[in-house]
Amino acid sequence: MPVSVLVVDDSAMARKMLIKSLPAHWEMEITQASNGVEAVEAYRAGKAEIMFLDLTMPIMDGYQVLEALRQEDMNSLVIVVSADIQPIAQQRVKSLGAIAFVKKPVTSEVIESVLKEYGFYDFDSVKR
Repeated sequence: MPVSVLVVDDSAMARKMLIKSLPAHWEMEITQASNGVEAVEAYRAGKAEIMFLDLTMPIMDGYQVLEALRQEDMNSLVIVVSADIQPIAQQRVKSLGAIAFVKKPVTSEVIESVLKEYGFYDFDSVKR
């Protein structure tokens, strides 16, 4: 059964780069959102077992998305992907329920490491 992955970023190029960094052999269904409102709608539609979330976006930023998910008893693993690497930003997103913080630009090695750390995928069992 495929994993539902939601990639949220206002930059189409950033979304494309993140999607390219996802494990090639991972069975997934990818949905994209260009702002926080679209992200919350996709989450409510069940399209976000794992969400890769940018912080700086128009309409509704990543912090607001995390707050909305928290109010709805979030059942999605949220990995924040941001160029804002300030410790206060990292602490804030973790306090709002994000499981990890990944610095932009992302690499497949970092994404695999985070997914493996949280037991979402066993990369050692995959034949490459």
